[in-house]
Amino acid sequence: MDNFYKAPFYAKIALIFIGIFAMVFTMYIGERIIVPIVFAIIIAILLNPLVNYLVEKKINKVIAISMSVTLVILGVLGILYVLSTQITMLTDTYPQLKIKFDVTSGQMVQWVSQKFNIHTSKINEWITITQTQAVSNFIVGEKLTEAGQMLMTGLLLPVYLFMILFYKPLLLEFTRRLFKPEHHATVSEVFTNTKKIIQSYLVGLFFEMIIIAVLNSAGLLLLGIDYAIILGITGAILNVIPYLGGVIAIALPMSIAFVTKNSITYPILVFLIYVFIQFIDNHYIIPKIVASRVKINALVSIIVVLIGGALWGIPGMFLSIPLTAILKVIFDHIETLKPWGFLLGDVVPTASRLSFIKLKNR
Repeated sequence: MDNFYKAPFYAKIALIFIGIFAMVFTMYIGERIIVPIVFAIIIAILLNPLVNYLVEKKINKVIAISMSVTLVILGVLGILYVLSTQITMLTDTYPQLKIKFDVTSGQMVQWVSQKFNIHTSKINEWITITQTQAVSNFIVGEKLTEAGQMLMTGLLLPVYLFMILFYKPLLLEFTRRLFKPEHHATVSEVFTNTKKIIQSYLVGLFFEMIIIAVLNSAGLLLLGIDYAIILGITGAILNVIPYLGGVIAIALPMSIAFVTKNSITYPILVFLIYVFIQFIDNHYIIPKIVASRVKINALVSIIVVLIGGALWGIPGMFLSIPLTAILKVIFDHIETLKPWGFLLGDVVPTASRLSFIKLKNR
């Protein structure tokens, strides 16, 4: 006798929403544990060919993994050095920047007072209140705690990375035993496609950084802006962070141009050049070099980046695209989830394939 119970549609929807809520809540409260592990997995996928190559050259596995992890650490330290140099440079120019900002803000207050017939004392009072609220919202203790947590995460990441690479056969065997033999081919295909997507996405991101660094540096050199090359490289690194990175990348060279040049024209020209570079990046470089490798449409990309930022902040914005690409690979290999995989993809159906909608509306 068949005792299989078929749940009604509304019950299935309720269970789906409960499952999604539980998963998102777990991801939110477990950020400090989950995020470094996800980063380690993605970096491990990228480093896996290098480790395999070194092992094939008769190098001990532990030594091969240690060399690969050391290479990543040196790369991260190089990026941090570039950013710290940028911060030091801004610190050196801060007194000049403050003087120019005070003069410009004074002129702006006078202009607003004359145009809108508002007394300057009221405008200055509003500015003072706004600054006080901004300082009060910046709680030093919380920021120090966050910095300590980020430092701890940075120290744990190489450990996670080493362990994942070392225990890769164990993890793969666990996955194999988790599924029935008839599903092994599908699981293997999912792993292979996921590896290809992550590796190609990160390689594409690296080439995008190089192109943007060259364009930024060339534009700033043409304008004669000081520290053009270091600003261009820093802008390319920050550009990896969706939305927020682009804003900071524009603000830094504009500030330097504002301090080192005697005309307001230079900051405006820097802004226009960076906007032009961002236009090229968003419409040509990213679609051809980065987005084409993950096969996710622009609408979904924007939504998942916003969700990632709400859940995990800047790391979530960076991880949102590769994680969505992995989900698409999984959905494409599960019959009942293939429509969702199609929704995430960048293939737009032709009008002829939507003819059934027109027929139903007649």
